[in-house]
Amino acid sequence: MSNYNMIAKTLYGFESILAKELLDLGATNIKEGNRMVSFVGDKGFMYKANLCLRTAIKILKPYESFKANSEEELYDQIKRLPWEDFLDVDGSLAIDSAVHSEIFTHSQYVALKCKDAIVDRFREKFGKRPNVDLDFPTLRINIHIENNNCNVSFDSSGDSLHKRGYRTSTNIAPINEVLAAGMLKMSGWDGQCDFLDPMCGSGTILIEAAMIACNIPPNLNRKEFAFEKWQDWDEELFEKIESSALKKVRDFHFSIKGYDKAPSAVMKAEENVQNANLSEFIKIEQKNFFETSKETEGYLHILFNPPYGERLEVDIEDFYGKIGDTLKQNYPGTHAWFITTNFDAIKSVGLRASRKIKLFNGPMEGRLLKYVLYEGSKKKSKQESDS
Repeated sequence: MSNYNMIAKTLYGFESILAKELLDLGATNIKEGNRMVSFVGDKGFMYKANLCLRTAIKILKPYESFKANSEEELYDQIKRLPWEDFLDVDGSLAIDSAVHSEIFTHSQYVALKCKDAIVDRFREKFGKRPNVDLDFPTLRINIHIENNNCNVSFDSSGDSLHKRGYRTSTNIAPINEVLAAGMLKMSGWDGQCDFLDPMCGSGTILIEAAMIACNIPPNLNRKEFAFEKWQDWDEELFEKIESSALKKVRDFHFSIKGYDKAPSAVMKAEENVQNANLSEFIKIEQKNFFETSKETEGYLHILFNPPYGERLEVDIEDFYGKIGDTLKQNYPGTHAWFITTNFDAIKSVGLRASRKIKLFNGPMEGRLLKYVLYEGSKKKSKQESDS
């Protein structure tokens, strides 16, 4: 099976984590870019990347690159490509486009122009044309234009890979699964201690934490990938890849807990945990974090996504002040991480963050913050760890 170049798209700030994931999976020629990582692998590796990468949003297979200085040139260049090698006349297509150019200023118009070129080629050759199907087409095509450079790729994933397939219930402000997995990786979570999400909402962070701890492929629950409609789809190979990935699942000997004070959130989280087949690893309780204290011995890893005051109304100063107080007074021997897009909120925590990492939650710029809560005094803890 021959190797070829591929591109894994990701969220801002996760490029190096994704590159490490690709290296661990066995990719070669890995290069980090802006919200993407390019790599080399074969067809089986493309299947494995879609199934196993936690911080990728899409896996693209580049097809053709060319320069276009006008709409007519773009149309002609797309029309000359042998689309019939990849798509049957009775099949369907969808085109996603992203443009950063003074020549081409509207991504939807570019998508429409490229669609016209492809269907016109089919109509001239066969007297018939494929349909457009935006949901699950036979072939999903990705057009990326930077100035006058046009890159045409095949989208092997289909729906964004953050749509894992386990989340049927969400609360008001659910966190993206790829963002959750990336934050967990960034925080150093590896499943070697107890874990708590004290404001768990619909349970996304808990589920991603359990899948990392047990080394479960993140997209095991997905119903479909785009490559399943490709002409070279090899079901036997995919099943072999899936079976091999499942053999690497490992035991987990600690606890993963989630709290939420809303009964509806607890119910939704439990439903999603069940969908992900992770009920034996995750325990969810209806509790107000501000009335809790650390229940386990030894080191505890906390990661959560508190309300920012955007979609959930909270008194930011009071709420984040309570987060800081609860951590400081009730959670010794803990590394606590959380993300917020409310920069005023950070000032109200009353603790000094040992790390601040720039991330985006959707379109909103945020910070992933780390707070180290020592057992006893900081000085004493440091002396003990040095001895």
